[in-house]
Amino acid sequence: MLMTVVGIYTLYVLISIYTSVMQIGYINQVKRKTPILLSASEFLKAGNYAIAKERMAIANTFVDYILFIGWMGFGIRALEANFYALGDEAVRNVAIVMGFIVINSLVSLPFSYYEKFVLDAKFGFNKSTLSQWIKDTAISFVMTLILGSLVVWGIYEIMTNFELWWLWSFLFIFGVVILINMLYPAFRAMFFDKLTPLQDEELDSEIKRLMDKTGFVSSGVFVSDASKRDARLNAYFGGFGKAKRVVLFDTLIEKLSTKELLAVLGHELGHFAHGDIYKNIAMVGVMLFGMFALFGNIPDSLYLEMGLAKEPYVVMILLLLFMPVLGFIMMPIMGIVSRHNEYEADKMGSELAGAAGEIELANALKKLVTENKSFPLSHPIYIFFHYTHPPVIERLKALGMDVGYIEQSGLEGKCEADI
Repeated sequence: MLMTVVGIYTLYVLISIYTSVMQIGYINQVKRKTPILLSASEFLKAGNYAIAKERMAIANTFVDYILFIGWMGFGIRALEANFYALGDEAVRNVAIVMGFIVINSLVSLPFSYYEKFVLDAKFGFNKSTLSQWIKDTAISFVMTLILGSLVVWGIYEIMTNFELWWLWSFLFIFGVVILINMLYPAFRAMFFDKLTPLQDEELDSEIKRLMDKTGFVSSGVFVSDASKRDARLNAYFGGFGKAKRVVLFDTLIEKLSTKELLAVLGHELGHFAHGDIYKNIAMVGVMLFGMFALFGNIPDSLYLEMGLAKEPYVVMILLLLFMPVLGFIMMPIMGIVSRHNEYEADKMGSELAGAAGEIELANALKKLVTENKSFPLSHPIYIFFHYTHPPVIERLKALGMDVGYIEQSGLEGKCEADI
């Protein structure tokens, strides 16, 4: 059983690295050819950035694989031995699981630093200082310790008190996911970004007009000082019910015209009108249910082969170790649904933006490609496994735009923007 589990994880790693290698090879092939949507220099720069990100992803995947082998071979037993002296059973379980999370977080820190201060700095994205990064990392670490400990303790109590623990644990975690979605804007504003009410009264009025058309009730329109950390453009709607907020990055307001900005927000309101956020949460729920159902019924032989008792902390660590695998398996299915939703949101966004809505949304998409240095071409297999949004060229075609691009060998374009 142990060899089967390791084999499944190994297969996941190989497929993940293979998709990245195919992406790198494809981008290297086309980055010096006729540019699409970008100037020749920006096209080459975006291609180099995409390649650098994929190379880092491969290195990260390889390190994660070494960690996985270590945890399965001796790491969990080592944690067990170090925390054996803790008398209280619940405290020991929480300490072991959080020890696992902390070690993994520390291993990932060099990658986070490299991405921020080497890659993003080289390509003109990073605006953050080292002290700001250390502060953000420390806050995230403390929040992970506090909130993570509470969640682990909750699962421990469920596992030790209910026979059908995996089902109740799923319901508990699913509730936590919904709560996080509700509180995310408030937490982000409290600890990371400074949110201020939108001062442009004309723009605020236009945004509220759009919201009224779709029945979107918000607690306000806010501007995030995201430019102090990053030069990328973005916007998001967060929360549920009356706690919903519209948050615009200051970089977005700076780079897009009012009409383009309204088209982008119209796209996001399209997601709201179609209930896409609830569909996404439902898909996450299906994934979580499958994960807990699977690990709630793993044969005892796996634990025996690992030399471990079937303790709550062992089950939880195995769940965390295999979460990326299950996410990778689910991603193509979720991607197909998500890409369909994006086309529908584009359609509604262009309609809400007025007579020239299609043109304004298309212009906004082009600016997002330029400002976010998104390489607009990608290998089909990479799209299949990783894309939640349709390739930008396909989105522009759906909006009736002539992108001046003829597909070759079935290879399509891409956009990594969040809208």
